[in-house]
Amino acid sequence: MIRWLLGRTLQAAATFALAVLLLFVLMRLAPGDPLSRLVGDRDVSAAEIEQLRRRFGIDQPLPDQLRAFLSGAARGDLGVSIEHYPDRVTSLLAARLPATALLGGVVLLLNFTAGIWLGVRQASRRGSRFDRWTGRLALAAYAMPGFWLGLVLVAFLSLRWRLFPAAQMTDPLLPLDADALTRALDLLRHLALPALTLSLTSIALTMRHQRAAMLSVFRLDFVTAARARGLTEHQVLWRHAWRNTLVPMLTLLGLWLPVLVTGSVFVESVFNWPGLGSLAAQAIASRDYPVLLGTAMLVSGAVVLAGLLADLGYVLVDPRVRPS
Repeated sequence: MIRWLLGRTLQAAATFALAVLLLFVLMRLAPGDPLSRLVGDRDVSAAEIEQLRRRFGIDQPLPDQLRAFLSGAARGDLGVSIEHYPDRVTSLLAARLPATALLGGVVLLLNFTAGIWLGVRQASRRGSRFDRWTGRLALAAYAMPGFWLGLVLVAFLSLRWRLFPAAQMTDPLLPLDADALTRALDLLRHLALPALTLSLTSIALTMRHQRAAMLSVFRLDFVTAARARGLTEHQVLWRHAWRNTLVPMLTLLGLWLPVLVTGSVFVESVFNWPGLGSLAAQAIASRDYPVLLGTAMLVSGAVVLAGLLADLGYVLVDPRVRPS
């Protein structure tokens, strides 16, 4: 077991290193000058441009830039932001990560609690009106672009009915001496719309996967035997059938875990949520390569870590896949 875990960890580390290398090279080869937005329409001489390029380390050949980046990354230094100079990339990421982790954590909680429950109910009532209408609504929600759904929710729930704030994470007019409960309620009101937007578009996929997994388990003999022993339908569903769908749901959870890091670029931009998604959108627009690379590294690390945790979950949940 320890040997398998060590080998899988080394494989994940190698995958992450390869992803970082490809990200660095592809970003540096992308068209466009990262200094164009910084300079703007100002009359800047060639000497000043060269000085700026030297300041951000983009005047060197690509191998030298890669060597300098890897040396800094090994020390936990991802460089200086071009758009937010002189702020360092690690400081920007650290400042934005809590907001994205909060949003992603709430979305994951809503996604898997509601999605699993609805999927199980659908499978237990296969062919019923509840199954048909829930499936249609799920398909419609899954087909909606997140940014479009966010704009619709803002138009109705915020601008028309004044139920929730339209943007930001906190109310800028909130008194500085407000108590903890007031601040928490204000945060929840601002969190409601972006979390609802991401949850509605993600619950559908979880629900459909859970329904398909339950239907495949219902055909197995041990479910029939459990019903023959006189167990209640609730016991059959949750104690026997659902426990045997954990492996495919762990796969899905591994795919959704990076949401804790990235949130959604478009949804965070729509709601001006101060997270990594909106920071990445700003970095793309301004060609801020250091910030964009730092965000992409976090995403790659989250994806690799999620895959490693999912494989470990398989081993813990299903004895059949445990290494000998």
